[in-house]
Amino acid sequence: MSITLARTRSLYDLADVQGALERSKGRSPELEAFYERMLDTGAERFVTTPSSPGALAPLAEECPNFDEVVGDLTRYLGLAHAGDGGFNVMPILLLGDPGVGKTHFARRLAKVMQTECELISMNALSAGFVITGSSASWKGAKCGKVAERLVRGQYANPVVVLDEVEKASGSSQSDPLAALYQLLEPETARVFRDEYIDVEIDASQIFWILTANRTEGIPAPLLNRMAVYEVPAPTAEQAAAIAQGIYAALLRELKLVKFAGRLDGAVVDRLAGVSPRDMRKTLLDALGYAVAAGRQEVLADDVRVKPGPGKSRIGF
Repeated sequence: MSITLARTRSLYDLADVQGALERSKGRSPELEAFYERMLDTGAERFVTTPSSPGALAPLAEECPNFDEVVGDLTRYLGLAHAGDGGFNVMPILLLGDPGVGKTHFARRLAKVMQTECELISMNALSAGFVITGSSASWKGAKCGKVAERLVRGQYANPVVVLDEVEKASGSSQSDPLAALYQLLEPETARVFRDEYIDVEIDASQIFWILTANRTEGIPAPLLNRMAVYEVPAPTAEQAAAIAQGIYAALLRELKLVKFAGRLDGAVVDRLAGVSPRDMRKTLLDALGYAVAAGRQEVLADDVRVKPGPGKSRIGF
């Protein structure tokens, strides 16, 4: 699969950064160092676009229960190739029970797009400065996750995952979701201003993926800014395909070239109750048991499912 680095995009004005650096002299060595990094790395970042709509096919195979999402993304990618506007879709909210693979899907999408991925856990996040930065006048102030990723990374269109967004908490004075009203709208995201560096940064190319178990706790104005998808647990057939895909990836990663290329039916049946989130570790353990037994094949007895406290298997 080939990916085209179609173009570059300037994310900030170097003259603005130079002016901010001069104003910060003697105030904060850390802030001065950040400005100097911005100047040293320059303002240009890559914007990646998959080479064809077919580039998303591996994602459909690895995450078959995300077929609705992948189908829409494939059509949007076709539109990007039909015109010259780039592959930049509205933010996505993935709804589903724990363990259906929402975060895994986001990471795999970033890999298919050959861009970076930033995961921000929103669970019990009580202040927006984690995303937007805190004022440089505060003790211990630092840059927010968004500006940090854009400045230190190589890409203008990283995949930024806000995990368990419905669990973010805060007060009316410190709402952790407040920054999203600007960041999820392309027009206002183009002039995003992190409070720490206080320089406009173009955050409009970020590929936003939010995950949640339910919509309760997510303000309606934010829901209106996103494409919402309900992700089901995999069917038995889909779970089998996921298991085979993860197994094949582990064989490649570990260079286990002598192992059987596919799992047999008895092994797949034992994996039927394992969530996509836990599938990799379960198969990694199974391969370890097989190697310890001197075999080059995973047997059903190698699959040892041990639900942790509070966990239950996903039924099909």
